[in-house]
Formats: sequence, C-alpha cells, structure tokens
Amino acid sequence: MKVLTLALLLSLPVPRLAPPKPLPQPTTHAVKHSKTGRWYFAASGHAVYCYGPVMTIPRANGGLQKVATFCRDGSAVVPLKD
Repeated sequence: MKVLTLALLLSLPVPRLAPPKPLPQPTTHAVKHSKTGRWYFAASGHAVYCYGPVMTIPRANGGLQKVATFCRDGSAVVPLKD
C-alpha cells in the first residue's frame, strides 16, 4: 500500500517555481498624459503647456477664475490670464 501511494505521489506533475512577477509601478496623472496639449498664458505672465481641460473655478471673493489643468511642470491647476 505504501509503495502504491508513493508511486502515485511521484507520478503527479510538479509545477515549476517561477519568480514572482514584478508589480507595475504606480503612475500619476501628471506623469502619464496624453500626447496632445496646448500652450496657455498663465496669470503669472509665463507660458505653460497643459494637457487637461480648462475649467472655471470660484474665487474666494465670489468671482470666477479660469484655470488650466495637468500642466507639464507638474502643477495640477494653473490660473490663466483672461
């Protein structure tokens, strides 16, 4: 009986041990962006290249401010000159 059990165990296929797959590196939206973008004139007087949409957000004084989003310099939001 022991010989039969041993023969059965040795006849089973043995899976090959493979190294674990490396985890994908986390990416941020600022790093991974579409290939298209646009130049905008920032309120600071500089030109900025941004990939995201232009949005209108409320100011603290109750007014509205246009901003460009996801810019090449790493900024998430850049106020635009009107």
